[in-house]
Amino acid sequence: MPSSSAHPFPDPVVAWAGGADRPDLPLVVLLHGRGADERSILGLADHLPGPSAASYAAVRAPIGEGGGYAWFANRGIGRPLPESLAATTAWFRSWLDEVAPQGRPVVLVGFSGGAAFAGGVLLDDPARLAGTAVLHGTLPFEDAGVDVSAGRLAGSSVFLTHGDADAVIPLELQARTWSWLHDESGATLTSRRDPGGHALSAETVAELSEWLAARVRTEA
Repeated sequence: MPSSSAHPFPDPVVAWAGGADRPDLPLVVLLHGRGADERSILGLADHLPGPSAASYAAVRAPIGEGGGYAWFANRGIGRPLPESLAATTAWFRSWLDEVAPQGRPVVLVGFSGGAAFAGGVLLDDPARLAGTAVLHGTLPFEDAGVDVSAGRLAGSSVFLTHGDADAVIPLELQARTWSWLHDESGATLTSRRDPGGHALSAETVAELSEWLAARVRTEA
């Protein structure tokens, strides 16, 4: 995929669970947290529905940050700059449209900063996705240039988890994400709260796997 002025980033670096894509199967895209890389989240695929159910791709975020990568420039944790989020979303959608043309079901599973990015992609075009998992993260809101009008996610399937002791994501953004998804978004929502902090529990992963199995089975 060539770069353009809309998204002046290198071609995506993608790690496939099992080593290869299966274009005949639904595609699950794993989106890592800020400062990490694609390898940090690829192992999650081992705990999700098996390779006969879906292909799993972990994508490296396009912006270098320290020893890792980020999905957008921000004004603080969970607060993307609008122009940056728009550019990285365009870059990601170019890759996604190439590997998963319209008609191939796509589910995004994002953790932390990857959750915010997944939410931005979802809000940009809700009908494009068969499901979106927002794991220990916040949605971007209108100050990030996205549409969060009431009912925006009607017909969308969303999995949301937060940790009661999460000290990484600002509490007000966690609360707003929880409230908006439950009360205003119109999404078909599966949600859970963990007593722990900014990490996935075994219980959350098990519930995520069940939710994802239903998405890829329904959409396949």
